[in-house]
Amino acid sequence: MPHPKLRPAIPSDLPHIIALVEAAYAPWIDVIGAKPGPMLDDYGRAIEKGIVQVLEDTMGIEAILVLIPLPDAMLLDNMAVHPNAQGKGHGKRLMRAAEDAAAASGYSRLRLYTHEKMASNIARYHRAGFDITKHVTERGLNRVYMEKRITPLAP
Repeated sequence: MPHPKLRPAIPSDLPHIIALVEAAYAPWIDVIGAKPGPMLDDYGRAIEKGIVQVLEDTMGIEAILVLIPLPDAMLLDNMAVHPNAQGKGHGKRLMRAAEDAAAASGYSRLRLYTHEKMASNIARYHRAGFDITKHVTERGLNRVYMEKRITPLAP
């Protein structure tokens, strides 16, 4: 079976992206006592900005990746895999894609954040080489920021 393709999101992907994000983050609502930040994002605007990629196979969109270039780092704003597609290695593939995009853009750091109560995510990111850099409250959510050093590609 061919690997799903990672491609830039297009406007017609919007309802699929919203449904995927809802399905992926719904289990966290009870854990954190609120909707996680990614459930509050404007994906239509993000698609217009060209910062959303989708991982798609013949069955449809299985995962999304949202990367935002910042002055000092690439922000891995969201990486979500549909619950029906988990366990296929999509998370690792998206993480590699994020690291590769950051390096190709000349960044030496990849940054992300997650809710402080999402302990399994924090542990997963730590295993992937990320270190906690700060704890903040944003949009009413207690977030943990993490960074990973990467080697930028020469221009």
